[in-house]
Amino acid sequence: MTTSGSQLRARLRDDDLLVCPGVHDPLTAAVADHVGFDAIYMTGYGTSLSKVGYPDAGFITMPEMIENAANIQERISVPLIADSDNGYGNATNVVRTVREYVRAGAGAIHLEDQTFPKRCGHTKGRQVIPEEEAVGKIRAAADVRDERDESFVIIARSDARGTGGGSLGEAIDRVNAYLDVGADVGFVEGPTDAGEVRRVGREVEGPALYNFVGDLGTSPYLDPDDLERWGFDVVLFPVLSTLATISNVHAAMETFAEDPATAMRAVDADFDATPVGSLHEFSGFPEVVEWEERYLPGGDREKYEGSLGDEVSDE
Repeated sequence: MTTSGSQLRARLRDDDLLVCPGVHDPLTAAVADHVGFDAIYMTGYGTSLSKVGYPDAGFITMPEMIENAANIQERISVPLIADSDNGYGNATNVVRTVREYVRAGAGAIHLEDQTFPKRCGHTKGRQVIPEEEAVGKIRAAADVRDERDESFVIIARSDARGTGGGSLGEAIDRVNAYLDVGADVGFVEGPTDAGEVRRVGREVEGPALYNFVGDLGTSPYLDPDDLERWGFDVVLFPVLSTLATISNVHAAMETFAEDPATAMRAVDADFDATPVGSLHEFSGFPEVVEWEERYLPGGDREKYEGSLGDEVSDE
């Protein structure tokens, strides 16, 4: 059976930049999958905000993140790259964290070198653990990968650039040390301008990832073609679905507050203009009907006769 990790590794061997939209739950992931991408990214910030209602400041737990990743990967047809924060503890905690993400079926995780509690990589106040400790955590992650699923991809991230007095050189050195002990992709968080980004692409000694956050943080908006030319292999757009959801729902709610019926008609019209079909089709009701026809007793089909509601089969 082809795993998500093996699909992702095959895609990473291509020369083209891998562009990954960020999603925060199975619903937004299903939309991204319908549009069509080679891989999809689960944002930690969006997961925390949508699942528990708190910002990305160490408030969400490992089981909550794993559950979201498993549900997203089940819903989509392409590999999922998932945020795994700082592994939720020391190197021994990382062992369980990676085992759980592998069991969830994800294609990859990124693991950072922040202290606990961690925080969004584009907010002030971040701190990193000593490099030796961080190297041990990445080595533990790589060992679990080798034991449980060699195709699983480990992305090692350093936040050293964003700490008080932290330098870009230190962050690059850390990422290269993580690559030396088995990480598959290097991720320097928080370069502050195009010059720093070019340096990351040049000096990271392995596949490199760029986190495209723009105005929400320290890293600039850049043309993906430039990133590819500078040596990057993967680019994440982490809060794409989260920002789109907040802005669009806010606009709909403002209209709803003024005129509920008009707002609902407008939302219906906007939805009908998308190519996803009806809500029931998009959510998977036709497949449920197919399961019923295949596995339930023949008489169970009678429940549809004379009943009211939208047709949920694809006949």
